[in-house]
Amino acid sequence: MENEHLEIALHHSPRDESLAANASGGWPLGSNHQNHFTASSPYHNPGISPSSTTYSTFDEFANDPRFLESQQEFRSLLFTSAQSAAPTRRGSPVHDSLSGRQIGGALSSIISSGNRIIWLQNYLDEVAPWLDMFDQQQMFGQTVPILAKSSVPLTYAILAISARQMERVKKLKGEHDSLQLYQESIRSLTPHLLACDPNIMATCVILCCLEMLSAAPKNWRKHLDGCATLFESYNIHGFSEGVPQAVFWCYARMDLCAAIISDGDHSTVLPLQHWTPSDISPSEVVELFRSAGTPDMWANYAVFLAAKVCHFIWVQNKNMDDAAAHMDQSPYSNDWLDLWAELQAWRENRPAELLEVNLRENDVELDSSPFPFILYAASCAISSNQLYHTACLLLLDIKSPSIDLSRTGSINSNLWHARRICGISATNEHHGCLNNAIQPLWVAGRLLSHPTEHRAVVNLIKRIEVVTGWGATWRITDLMGSWGYTSNDFI
Repeated sequence: MENEHLEIALHHSPRDESLAANASGGWPLGSNHQNHFTASSPYHNPGISPSSTTYSTFDEFANDPRFLESQQEFRSLLFTSAQSAAPTRRGSPVHDSLSGRQIGGALSSIISSGNRIIWLQNYLDEVAPWLDMFDQQQMFGQTVPILAKSSVPLTYAILAISARQMERVKKLKGEHDSLQLYQESIRSLTPHLLACDPNIMATCVILCCLEMLSAAPKNWRKHLDGCATLFESYNIHGFSEGVPQAVFWCYARMDLCAAIISDGDHSTVLPLQHWTPSDISPSEVVELFRSAGTPDMWANYAVFLAAKVCHFIWVQNKNMDDAAAHMDQSPYSNDWLDLWAELQAWRENRPAELLEVNLRENDVELDSSPFPFILYAASCAISSNQLYHTACLLLLDIKSPSIDLSRTGSINSNLWHARRICGISATNEHHGCLNNAIQPLWVAGRLLSHPTEHRAVVNLIKRIEVVTGWGATWRITDLMGSWGYTSNDFI
C-alpha cells in the first residue's frame, strides 16, 4: 500500500439497539405509522442518547449543555404544536410585533453587523444551494429570504445555519455564534407555531438541518421526529406546492439518509403514506410524479423510491425470524421484483434534464480517477441518479437467489452501480450535491476492492466535509473496517 495516511480519528459507531414498532397501515410493504403524538415521539428510538457517538474530532457543539437544552426545547415545542389543532387552511402570516418588531423589518433590524451580513451572504452562496438541491424554483435561495424580511425566527434560523456551516468549515472552537442565533430563533418561534402557519416549516427544517451538521449520525432520528409530527399535523407532503413542498423534500432527503444510516433497523421517520396526498393510493403515486411534468419532481421521485426500498428492507428485518423461509416464496419475490421494476422505470423515463452529458463513451475513466466520467448539467440530476444507483445496490443486496436478472445486463451488477455512484461524485463538483453523496458513497464503497479505488473514495468523502462542513469522515472509519484496514494502516 502507498504511504498516504488517512488523517482521520477512528471511533465506534454502534447500531441502534432495537427494531421499530410493528407494521400497520394500508401500504403493501408495511408502515411504521403511529396514530398519536407524545413528547417522547412515537418515531424515536429512545435507546440512543444525544452524545452516545462521536461525530467529529473538532466539533464540541453537539455536547454543549446549552445546545442540548435548546434542542430539547425546540423538539418539545414541535410536539406541542403538533398536538394542537391542525390548520384547516393555509395560515395567515404572524406579525412579528408579537416579539416587539415591526412587520417587514425583521431582516434589516437583525442583520445590522458585519458578521451577520457575511452569514447572510454565505447562506445565499453556500447553504441555500444544498437546501434547494432538487428545486428548480430555488425556494430556499429566492423565496425564503423574502419571507424572512417579515419573520424574526426565520431570519435567525438563516443566520444560525450559515454561521454553523462556516464554523464547521473553518473548524472553529470555543464560543459559537450559531448557538446564540439558534436559541434566538427558537425563542421567537412559539407564536408562529401556535398560529399554525405552514410557512414557518421553513424555519423548523432549517433548524433541523443545523442540528444535523453537528449531531451524531446514529441520533439523526431524534432530530427529525419533531418535524415529522408537524408535517403530519399540518398535512404538508411532497405535493403541497410552494414553500411547504420545497421544505418537505429538503426534510425528506435527510429522512432518507437517516434510514440508510440505520442499516435496515428503521424505515423513514415520517411514514411513506404521509409523503403523498392522503387520497392517493400507492399504485397512483408514479402517475402523480409523472404528471408533475418537471425534472425536479422526477428527481424527488428517486428520493421516494429509495425511501421505499429502505422501508422494504426494514419490513424484512423486522420479520427476520421468518425472513429466511419467506425469501424464496412468491410474495417476497413479487414485492422485490415490483420495486426493482419501479426503479428501472424511473431510469428509463428520466426527462432529458436528468440524463448525463455524453462527452465521451460510456464508462470511460478520467486519467485522474479510477471511476467512470459521468457529467450532469442539472444539480437535481446529480443526486437523483446517485440515489437510483444506491437504491439498486440496497435492493440487490437482499435479492433472493431464486430471482433471475441474468438477462438484464449491467443493471444487475452491484459493481456497475457502485462505480457509477463514485463516478458521479468524482465528476460533478456542484457544492449543493456534495453532502447528499455521503451515504451513497458508503453504500458503494463497501463493494470496492482495489486500494486505488479505496484512496479515491476516501478523498471524495474528505473533500465533502472540507467544502460543506457536513461531517463525513466517520463514514471513512466505517469503510476502513469494511475493507479490512486498521487505524494504523496506510492506503
